[in-house]
Amino acid sequence: MVQQILYRALVSSKWLAECVRANKIGPDVRVLDASWYEPGQRDAQKEFREQHIPGASFFDIEECKDKSSPYELMLPSEKNFADYVGHLGISNHTHVVVYDGDHLGSYYAPRAWWMFRVFGHRTVSVLNGGLKNWVKEGHPVTSEITQPEPGVFKATLDKSLLKTYEEMVSNMTSKRFQMVDSRSEGRFQGTEPEPGNQGLEPGHIPGCSNMPFFDFLTEEGFEKDTEELHRMFQAKKVDLSKPLIATCRKGVTACHIALAAYLCGKPDVAVYDGSWSEWFRRASPEYRVSKWNSNKV
Repeated sequence: MVQQILYRALVSSKWLAECVRANKIGPDVRVLDASWYEPGQRDAQKEFREQHIPGASFFDIEECKDKSSPYELMLPSEKNFADYVGHLGISNHTHVVVYDGDHLGSYYAPRAWWMFRVFGHRTVSVLNGGLKNWVKEGHPVTSEITQPEPGVFKATLDKSLLKTYEEMVSNMTSKRFQMVDSRSEGRFQGTEPEPGNQGLEPGHIPGCSNMPFFDFLTEEGFEKDTEELHRMFQAKKVDLSKPLIATCRKGVTACHIALAAYLCGKPDVAVYDGSWSEWFRRASPEYRVSKWNSNKV
């Protein structure tokens, strides 16, 4: 693994609160709320309008995606991403801080973190502990909506951080990359259903290890320390000195694997963007491992 200086992937609430107090939220530092919830559970945009970190903008993952794709949350084009984040006041010189309001402390924020990185932006961090701990620690929130001056952002896709269906099929025989799936064990094994109503059965890609994304977080919602993350990868026999692909249901919680590995000094984890949502619909039956049919009555 090539050694390089890694930009800080996590910032603390204390650090960000100091930025807010010093009126540093602007062209140099932008804060994005990347919350998303399953339909019928919570309304992320409504909650943002009611309460968010001062100066934050809403990063709508449903808008910042390839809307022509039949799969759930595929990356937008370089131009569409650049236009979208530029509208949020972000340039290539901006330090972007992302968070979400999930009760776990972090859910969608690592996806936004990875999206910036895959489009060539390295100065991006996740707020450790999320909005949950920001509020718990007594930091300010507001309902005031910020209208930032548009920025000019140039996006350059880093294909080394992205894997396509065709590359995943190739890996079935080459086995060049290790693969880790971040869904719960039940969904991974096929003993529990996939959420939603997309006709998607549970299961996993042959050869994948399973590391549920929520295991990377403490009970309080913070990222576990680096030593513990190293032990977790070692327990699953994942060698961080070798190529690694992260996958999940739709390329979201897979980014927790990429973030955890980054914190361990491995910045080159690739995410399979289509993940199980695409694989289930396109792969041959022999390339789908599941106990689902045997568990159905």
